[in-house]
Amino acid sequence: MKLSVIIPMFNEERHIARTLASVRTAAEHAGIACELLVVDNGSTDASSQLAREAGARVLDGAGLGIGALRNLGARSAQGQWLAFLDADMEMPADWFILGRNIFEQDRADVFALECAAPAEAPWFARSWQLRNQSTGAARLRDWLPSANLCLPRNWFERVGGFDEQLRTGEDKELGLRLHAAGARLLLMPTPPALHWGYEASWAEWLGKEWWRQGSHLQLLREHPGLRQWRFPLLALAVSAASLLSLASVLSIRPDMAFLLLLPGVLIALALSLRQSWRHRDPLLSLQLAGLHWLRLHLTAAGLIAALFNHSSRRPARG
Repeated sequence: MKLSVIIPMFNEERHIARTLASVRTAAEHAGIACELLVVDNGSTDASSQLAREAGARVLDGAGLGIGALRNLGARSAQGQWLAFLDADMEMPADWFILGRNIFEQDRADVFALECAAPAEAPWFARSWQLRNQSTGAARLRDWLPSANLCLPRNWFERVGGFDEQLRTGEDKELGLRLHAAGARLLLMPTPPALHWGYEASWAEWLGKEWWRQGSHLQLLREHPGLRQWRFPLLALAVSAASLLSLASVLSIRPDMAFLLLLPGVLIALALSLRQSWRHRDPLLSLQLAGLHWLRLHLTAAGLIAALFNHSSRRPARG
């Protein structure tokens, strides 16, 4: 089994050595040959030097989008198996053993591990990461995040790789095409991968979520099913109600402000409970409700900005 690990990178000197060390440890535990490919997007810090010192081959991908960076790595890779990994991840030592067992037992065609934020991350970063963590068994999904994603090369090539036109959301778009082509996508809850590129401030969290919402319109054009429209339409409705609530405060009907704001709050709470009930943590539910309320408004703003061809810039960190 020859595996190629592809890591897009931009100014990740704080994390890249840890990430590569965890990959090497996982390969040694599994007893497999592992090719390390880092695709650098024009870093201005010591990232490239640190990656080379850690045994990776560094490819020049300056100016490319995230999908193109990953595709460049895949074209240069020698392995029959591909693992796409973010540069700020720390993988568990049994990552490749787990993957090999999944593929040998024919449980899935594509797999990923759930991610967790380290204990030192601020509460909003830990809570936001927890929203996607389950407490049960592995589950099949329509798509998987590409923070850590393993699949055979033939599946990747069958669907044509990542969409290079998307600024973000390329992992979801790839997953939807894999799922439509018949691939089984498995998300494993344990052991989790550690995400060290957590948001250290509110400005980072808001900036990253704004950037993540930037490709909703492109995704809707390429995958126009009703399911893909649900969240964007919900976000637009909640944001419209919030604007009406603000307008009522400034007008002669301030008594209507709460009633107009209430549906958005309840929707945010419902989204939170849908993700947090399995953790049985009331504080987490309240925290996620507030974060979802903010995200709904960021999504609506991102959709409107996309209509006017405004491109959100990728955050420099994480």
